[in-house]
Amino acid sequence: MKRILIVFSVCLAFACTGLAQGNSADAPATKEDIQRYLDAMHSHEMMQNMITAMSKPMHQMIHDQIDKNKDKLPADFEARMDKMMDDWLKDMPFDQMMQAEIPVYQKHFTKGDIDSLVVFYNSPTGQKMLKEMPQVLAESMQSMMPIMQDYMEKIKQRAQQEVADMLKNGEKKTTGSPAT
Repeated sequence: MKRILIVFSVCLAFACTGLAQGNSADAPATKEDIQRYLDAMHSHEMMQNMITAMSKPMHQMIHDQIDKNKDKLPADFEARMDKMMDDWLKDMPFDQMMQAEIPVYQKHFTKGDIDSLVVFYNSPTGQKMLKEMPQVLAESMQSMMPIMQDYMEKIKQRAQQEVADMLKNGEKKTTGSPAT
């Protein structure tokens, strides 16, 4: 009887250990898990590469906007705007931004999810994705820029038309205060 009880206890201990290990994947991801994921993604380097890749289309957008109004602007305006944008991107607080992301990732992903992502980003396909993503984003942004500019122009025209119609019809903004 004593032997059966010992064997049963050992089996129960192994079973509980297996359950505990099985459920650890469903446990909330820790700060360390998320940091391991960010490290596997080379997130700091990737963010720098994305900013570098996106810089060219952003400079082009500034150039296009300035080109439309160049007769009204100082000769060095584009260079000053380019420098301002480059400084803004260079001084971006990447480390603080990544630390602020950690609780968001913890909210949405379990330890098992993060473990799977780390495995993926350490795989050849994951590494290729990380390597190519900045250029893919830059090219995507460049291909979308004319569409975005056209859309913004339509919004601007519609807003101007709405204001003109309101002014023509004599509509006034109500402030919510009672009339006296």
